[in-house]
Amino acid sequence: MSYDIVILGSGPGGYVTAIRASQLGFKVAVVEKENLGGICLNWGCIPTKALLKSAQVFDYLKHASDYGLTINGSVDKDFNAVIARSRSVAEGMSKGVQFLMKKNKIEVIDGFGKVLPGKKVEVTKGDGTKSEISAQHIIIATGARSRELPNLPQDGKKVIGYRQAMTLPEQPKKMIVVGSGAIGVEFAHFYNSMGTEVTIVEFMPNIVPVEDEDVSKQFERSLKKAGINIMTNSSVEKVDTTGAGVKATVKTAKGEEILEADVLLSAVGIKSNIENIGLEEVGINVDRDKILVDEFYQTNVPGYYAIGDVVPGQALAHVASAEGILCVEKIAGLHVEPLDYGNIPGCTYATPEIASVGLTEKKAKEAGYEIKVGKFPFSASGKAKAAGTPDGFVKVIFDAKYGEWLGCHMIGAGVTDMIAEAVVARKLETTGHEILKAVHPHPTMSEAVMEAVAAAYDEVIHL
Repeated sequence: MSYDIVILGSGPGGYVTAIRASQLGFKVAVVEKENLGGICLNWGCIPTKALLKSAQVFDYLKHASDYGLTINGSVDKDFNAVIARSRSVAEGMSKGVQFLMKKNKIEVIDGFGKVLPGKKVEVTKGDGTKSEISAQHIIIATGARSRELPNLPQDGKKVIGYRQAMTLPEQPKKMIVVGSGAIGVEFAHFYNSMGTEVTIVEFMPNIVPVEDEDVSKQFERSLKKAGINIMTNSSVEKVDTTGAGVKATVKTAKGEEILEADVLLSAVGIKSNIENIGLEEVGINVDRDKILVDEFYQTNVPGYYAIGDVVPGQALAHVASAEGILCVEKIAGLHVEPLDYGNIPGCTYATPEIASVGLTEKKAKEAGYEIKVGKFPFSASGKAKAAGTPDGFVKVIFDAKYGEWLGCHMIGAGVTDMIAEAVVARKLETTGHEILKAVHPHPTMSEAVMEAVAAAYDEVIHL
């Protein structure tokens, strides 16, 4: 069994890479040990958005009177039905990837893939039987999993990772969430909306610490307003699971505090899946848990490549897809430019949503830029007020000297669907004045981008 390209893993990196490779005329196979679509489609991006949508609809129902509506009878949730809907959405997306594989004549090989010297891959099936396939090019796209800290070992029941958080058999009354990145705050928001008492423990001074400080502060206010307890500058030192629930010893600036809950969600990051996949035997260089690659994702061993969460860079689904496409286009001999990691959007899908791209205000100043900063609150947006979602703002940062759009940071309803404007504009090296002269539709949330730019240049109309 010989192919032009064999890909290990079928997540947003692997399956997108396979499809693009097939479009370019390569004979392609994908090796996958679980479900097509990887973590993103089955246990990450997609099913979490289904959970969050249920939380949003539930919240709308609870606040129907705010919109002049009356609901006769009580409004309640069926937790198990919410979970079941999320799983159904994930299964449907995975079946969609199956269709795409067939449509593009890509062979899917079930089993655990291990790279071998001589451009070969060993596939171990669930029953333990092994086979070998060969390819001119082998692309590793094995993704990542929930990172476990030594003081927070996951037992899958009382101390859990994101996979268990999506399929809990019953709703916990109390939950501790350790870590306030996108995974942590999205689950915190979901369970809080369902009625669970949630406490977030974050080691850094601000929650969602990679975001602009203004966004972090606004987000913390919004979560606290929703009833979520937040402990920053804090760390869980140890957990006790011997009782009915879990007891977490939390170190704070004021001393130690004991938190009790039914379950603790560890959301302290991810760890790349690079163990036991043959890297040592082939001689592929790694740095800690990342495979080292060049700007087009080739490893130090010719014919072996790696993309996605297993290589340095942002561990995001859309990054993995972009890397895979670039990788196979380079293999095909097309003229391609390296990916601009400074123009990658990041999104958090809690309520309110967060979306950002480029430099934060702090990073721009540290880089030595003289900057212009503009901010437009959604409380001044007619569309946001009419929708009942006035919390949040759009913040833009420009280089004062040349007008380069250095960064854009949004928090509010639907902003994850708005950030692409800034991404495309930055790609095209658009200046602030060009954004001002591009007519934005009224009334829309997107007007806030234009108004924020106007604020940076002292031309804002609606403030």
